[in-house]
Amino acid sequence: MSTDQEISNKAMVTRFEDALSSVDWEVISRTIDEFVAPDALIRSPLPTEAIGAQKLKEIFGTLHQAYPDLRVAAEDVIAEGDKVVSRNTVTGTHRGEYMGIAPTGKAVTYSEIFIFRVADGRIAETWGVVDVASQLRQLGAIPGGVVTGSDRRVRDVPEEEIARAAARVFS
Repeated sequence: MSTDQEISNKAMVTRFEDALSSVDWEVISRTIDEFVAPDALIRSPLPTEAIGAQKLKEIFGTLHQAYPDLRVAAEDVIAEGDKVVSRNTVTGTHRGEYMGIAPTGKAVTYSEIFIFRVADGRIAETWGVVDVASQLRQLGAIPGGVVTGSDRRVRDVPEEEIARAAARVFS
């Protein structure tokens, strides 16, 4: 049985993630200011020196510049105590530079899982796992095999080759 606080936290994270799919940067920026503590600890695979709400603004600014039609669809949202877990499918069309990759016009779909710690009604801390390798593979930045099955696993590409290609992209 969920507590009132868990229900409230889950609703807040759902509204937050819904706003991230907006094509209106002002809506996204206001939502980040409303729901994210200024000093929140945000962990992300995208490099930035900013912290808290400002860090999320930089991250989503980068993502929306690269994928103007970015959509974050929550597949599962689970709340327990002060934590909310969201398993998402992210889609977008690569229309702007991303991680040094010129626009390709390719549609991209990838998975992510985020854990949000909520304090005083705001996101205070995040942990995330984003399938960046899938993104880069779909953009042609790293070699890839065929994505098959419901588990979306890549097959027929040696792990060493993927690691070498990822190291070239991230260096």
